Amino acid sequence: MPEQLGKIERLEVEHFIQGKKLYLVPLVYSGEEVPNEYKEKCGRYWQQVTEQLTNLTSKIGKVNRVYHESIFPSGEDGLKAIESLNPGSYKIARIECDNGAILEIIEEKELFEEVIDWQRCLMLGFISNKVGSKVSEFYVEAAKKRNAFMAEKISETLKDDEAGLLFIREEHSVQFPSDIEVFSIFPPALDEIHRWYRDQARLGIEKFAEENKGKTKGEAEGVEKKTRKRTKREPKG
Repeated sequence: MPEQLGKIERLEVEHFIQGKKLYLVPLVYSGEEVPNEYKEKCGRYWQQVTEQLTNLTSKIGKVNRVYHESIFPSGEDGLKAIESLNPGSYKIARIECDNGAILEIIEEKELFEEVIDWQRCLMLGFISNKVGSKVSEFYVEAAKKRNAFMAEKISETLKDDEAGLLFIREEHSVQFPSDIEVFSIFPPALDEIHRWYRDQARLGIEKFAEENKGKTKGEAEGVEKKTRKRTKREPKG
C-alpha cells in the first residue's frame, strides 16, 4: 500500500532510505481555455507538489529516475514532450533532470494508442449491448497490457536504493512490484480540484434542469442525449 506523506514524520527515516522507492504524483491538467479559478487551483497544486517532494527527498533520498505517462521520446526530446503535455509536471521533471535524474520511458507507443482508441470507442456509446461488451473487453485487455508494461519498465530501470518520480493520472491501475516502496503525494489543493469538478457537475445538472423545465419527457431526453454526446467527445484534461 502506498505510504501517505504525512506518515513519514512518525516513522524512522532510516526505514525508507534503503531499497527501491517511488514518489507518485497524480497528474492534473490545465489548458488555456479553462476558467482562471481552475488555473489558480492547478498552479497551487503544483507548487504544493514541489514543496512536498522537496521535503520527501530531503528525508528519504533524491530522485534518480523520472517517469511520465503518455511520453515516448527520451532525453531532451522527452522533456519537451512533457512541456507540451503538462507545464506543471514539466517544471518539476526539468529540475530533477537538471540535478542528475534520468528520464526513463515507460510507454510503448502502439500499446498506448490502442488503449486510447478503445477508450474513444467506449465514449461514443453503442446500440448493441453485444458490441459494447466486446469493445469493453478489448479495452480492458489492452489497458492491462499497458499497465503491466509500465510496471515492468519501472522495475527494470529503478535500481536498488534509488528513488523514482512517477507522474501518472490519479485513477491509474498500475500494480507496482512488491520490492518498490511507493509514496503518494496528495497536496491539499488536490481536494480543492476535486471539489471544483463536483461543483461544475452539479451546476451543469441544475442548468440542464432549468433549461428543460416544462418540456415533455421525450423532448428532455432528446436534449439530454445530445448534451451527453457532446460531453463524451470532449478530450480529458
